[in-house]
Amino acid sequence: MAANGDAAGEYVPKKKKAPSEDDKRRKKMAPGDLMKAVVRPGGGESTPSDGDQVIYHCTIRTLEGVVVQSSKSEFGGNGIPLRHVLGKSKMILGLLEGIPTMLKGEVAMFKIKPQLHYGEDDCPIQVSSNFPKDDELHFEIEMIDFFKAKVITDDLGVVKKVIDEGQGWESPREPYEVKARISAKTGDGKLILSHEQKEPYFFTFGKSEVPKGLEMGVGTMARGEKAVIYVTSQYLSDSPLLHLEEGTEEVHFEVELVHFIQVRDVLGDGRLIKRRIRDGRGEFPMDCPLHDSRLQVHYKGMLLNEEKTVFYDTRVDNDGQPLEFSSGEGLVPEGFEMCVRLMLPGEVALVSCPPDYAYDKFPRPANVPEGAHVIWEIELLGFEMPQDWTGLNFRSIMDEAEKIRSTGNRLFKEGKFELAKAKYEKVLREFNHVNPQDDEEGKEFLNTRNLLHLNVAACYLKMGESRKSVEACNKVLDANPVHVKALYRRGMAYMSAGDFEEARADFKAMTTIDKSSEPDATAALLKLKQKEQEVERKARRQFKGLFDKKPGEIADARTEGTEEHDGIVEAQTSDGEVEPGAESAREMHESEDAPPRMGWFSHFWPTGGRLFTALGLERCSIL
Repeated sequence: MAANGDAAGEYVPKKKKAPSEDDKRRKKMAPGDLMKAVVRPGGGESTPSDGDQVIYHCTIRTLEGVVVQSSKSEFGGNGIPLRHVLGKSKMILGLLEGIPTMLKGEVAMFKIKPQLHYGEDDCPIQVSSNFPKDDELHFEIEMIDFFKAKVITDDLGVVKKVIDEGQGWESPREPYEVKARISAKTGDGKLILSHEQKEPYFFTFGKSEVPKGLEMGVGTMARGEKAVIYVTSQYLSDSPLLHLEEGTEEVHFEVELVHFIQVRDVLGDGRLIKRRIRDGRGEFPMDCPLHDSRLQVHYKGMLLNEEKTVFYDTRVDNDGQPLEFSSGEGLVPEGFEMCVRLMLPGEVALVSCPPDYAYDKFPRPANVPEGAHVIWEIELLGFEMPQDWTGLNFRSIMDEAEKIRSTGNRLFKEGKFELAKAKYEKVLREFNHVNPQDDEEGKEFLNTRNLLHLNVAACYLKMGESRKSVEACNKVLDANPVHVKALYRRGMAYMSAGDFEEARADFKAMTTIDKSSEPDATAALLKLKQKEQEVERKARRQFKGLFDKKPGEIADARTEGTEEHDGIVEAQTSDGEVEPGAESAREMHESEDAPPRMGWFSHFWPTGGRLFTALGLERCSIL
């Protein structure tokens, strides 16, 4: 057999699981430390295991039969059975070993040595000082029930038992609207709330309309699920649903999650709210429209006033025909599209939208006043997925890329830079799977890819993210260091970021590489000089008088509130590249290579220049 075959068949032992704290405690046990006698047999064959919640009564006696402690009311307890989750709850060692041997309904007597109950060194459970923890004791355990539990809080204050599984994977969360049948009992079995012959209770998730622990449990349930949620006192906040008596230690809620309405705070500030009023088909979010899908919707637009004035209805004003549009192209108001993309086919939703995401930044219908909040009732009839490029030949791929890029250019000119960037980036992602077959295709592919990277850089520049613009340009220059347009675009990004020396180097490199770019480079250098002079003027105003004070006086460094507008204009080149900052060439009236003047202050305090360099004011002079 070949050596590699031996290697392939070599046995690799599995790593041993690290022992738990309970495993380490079990090593203390010795024969005779724990003895069990069955008082009453239980039913069935299953016994509790890790992850099960066990519910049981416990009565502790001395060997002479004197009751020391009990959960049963007839022996002075509160009548509330104990609840523990095996493998998670803190338990005495004797019960940790003994309870997993019991059947449901069984009563057993455990004789336990001190080192296995509260007399154990470093016992995780503390008892009062008068408890006989150094004596051998009898623990009478009545196993009431056990079941797999969903632990909702780490302190086991909220635990759930599933009775009937629900449908789907989605669970309620803030600010969903929930409809549920709820009944409640105290830990000792007293009924304090019943849903018999009543309509399901309606509440809004996150509004403190039910006790905190109950809401946390409901937040783990699926539609149609039935469950019992065990909640201890620290999670029993007062609410409209239930007013509890003081001293209530725990409540068991039996819940049937009848229905919930998906409500989404799309922006996170309460202004753009989507409320589902009819479920759609499929699973959220897997079956929602993707970017660049072709959507068909019916909608009714209303003003958010008392009359709910209808300003447009596709079923009335569009001859009953639905609205069709492609997502990601800015063809509908931004808030409208954001919500439609969260819908399932067949879903009907009610959307309340603020003016800045409705018609203040979009062509406004004549009967919608400026600054109006609107409501859209939208039905998503269906959508078509974007075309899959798999299997397309090179020519078809480049034609599709050109269509998407042209859409991106339109969005750029409309000032929708984020949407434009998304279009360019979509094509770049698809290009990762394109393989040109000859030199001609390779050249076309590389030119188009470079163009897309530069358009992404232009979008970042307009969005104020100069560093990301530089990174996009570098993707072109890493492959082609003499790409003039990339140098120009990166120089503009450097200038916007305040990296003037880097910008100057890029603009000067342009003229070295391509003489025909000299007018653009000259204009850019002039612009750069103006920016530097403006920074210098601001520095002079800010630090004026800083060193004119008498010894011991403190001067104020003032900051001017004026803003600078760079006057960049957008244009588009003949090859389709968007060009922010394309300006006419102008002659430079001052030499760019002249060394900076050293003022009298620099002679007086030579190291002062380093201070202003650290402040980003390399060419600042103090008057």
